[in-house]
Amino acid sequence: MEKVLDKNILLYMHAGSGNHGCEAIVSSLADIMQNAGMAQDGENDKKEMTLLSYRAAEDEKYTLSGKCNIVNERSFDDHKLAHILYYIYRKITKDEESFIRYRYKGLINPEKIDIAVSIGGDNYCYDSMLKDLRLSNNAFKKAGIPTILLGCSIEPDLLKRDDIIDDLGNYSRIIARESITYNAIIAAFKEKGIPGDKVFLVPDPAFSLKTENIQDSALPKEFAAGNTVGINISPMIQSNEKIEGITITNYRKMISYILENTDMSVALIPHVVWANNDDRIPCHKLYEEYAKEYPGRVCEIGDCSASELKAYISRLRFFVGARTHSTIAAYSSLVPTLVVGYSVKAIGIAKDLFGTDENHVIPVQTLKEDDDLLDAARWLFEHEVEIKNRLTDIIPKIKEDNLMYKDILVVE
Repeated sequence: MEKVLDKNILLYMHAGSGNHGCEAIVSSLADIMQNAGMAQDGENDKKEMTLLSYRAAEDEKYTLSGKCNIVNERSFDDHKLAHILYYIYRKITKDEESFIRYRYKGLINPEKIDIAVSIGGDNYCYDSMLKDLRLSNNAFKKAGIPTILLGCSIEPDLLKRDDIIDDLGNYSRIIARESITYNAIIAAFKEKGIPGDKVFLVPDPAFSLKTENIQDSALPKEFAAGNTVGINISPMIQSNEKIEGITITNYRKMISYILENTDMSVALIPHVVWANNDDRIPCHKLYEEYAKEYPGRVCEIGDCSASELKAYISRLRFFVGARTHSTIAAYSSLVPTLVVGYSVKAIGIAKDLFGTDENHVIPVQTLKEDDDLLDAARWLFEHEVEIKNRLTDIIPKIKEDNLMYKDILVVE
């Protein structure tokens, strides 16, 4: 018999669906957990998956409203007096979690929530996130609610920090999405005497993201289905470059080569559209540089849901992407992909898929010459069949492994 969800699960540390990777995680996870058919303890006691969101309006705009109960975090930006009062209260009582309890709107409550799942992926790689991660974890644990860290990627060097290990040890379960992180956590836990049986290795749930049904006739006229190179560039990788301007220069070299030396078209595909971190800005800049010179061969894809973006990506011949979940959409659609990465997540995912990250990931920090990205793309083009065959073999197993979330998320 198919297992159904019999716990009230809260997903937290979700920043909003304007990052379509965040949307893809929640959407896929909800489908895997079969949220629409939750088990019932009693006639009127239906279990729920609740999404605590920093930007609930974005989640309503795209695809998540029908998949889970969406609750918007309280923001002190909207309640200045509350911020002052909580600040004074915290100073007097030393109750650091008071800010978290306010933001989380009464959801740190075992009568409402059985399990709290942190879905931030690589949040532990950002110093600005560490305090909120720790305080949230502590607040749930003090309330008697088990916590799970889901789909994480963590730089191994960070696991030398006692504060991070102490926090990770406080989770009931940890699910790493790639083996570099998994092995590093196991080793760090062993050194500290923390049981390793709470750590699991399961691919990112977004490998199982459903693809929207978009007909070829609905594609932009410049988009040649099956003969287009999809390109994603992000402000995130540009901010991690070691030589100012080297990233955009490398993208230009690669695009020029494609348009001048092949018959393939180019589609610029944004995957994050937040005002302070908007892929559309560098994508549109590149579009304007090439669209007029090469009419009929260059297009840009507008903002749409994660499943719709995956539909465009699935029609590509090749993909060169910066955003992790844009590349996961490509991998899982069997599209040969080159990742322009900046952290352990890109390297770890590629190693698990291909046995090596060499030729599959080019870290933006390593870009030194104008044609480094072009050289990597040429290798991709030359090994098209080999890469496609590998993806054809492994992606079904990856999607099967995703079903493990059904068991791991139900903590007794």
